[in-house]
Amino acid sequence: MSSASAVHILVKSEKLAREIIKLLAKGEPFAKLAKKHSICTSGKKGGDLGEFKKGQMVKGFDEVVFKKPVLKVHGPVKTRFGYHVIKTLYRT
Repeated sequence: MSSASAVHILVKSEKLAREIIKLLAKGEPFAKLAKKHSICTSGKKGGDLGEFKKGQMVKGFDEVVFKKPVLKVHGPVKTRFGYHVIKTLYRT
């Protein structure tokens, strides 16, 4: 069974997610932006979700973490929770 670790920033609007991606591209620290903007409880930990198995997260989120390149910022990814900015740290 595949597992992965990721950080994410969850926001209510696609516009804000896109602004966060621009800030990340300019070198803003992911953890700092997660603490400031994320509406997920993981925001307090810099967006760190820890390790999880394939299928534990909602479908759109899972697809990014398990199929897209590692250590790259992806998003906005829309789920029923809002818009995610996702960075996969590793995958096994």
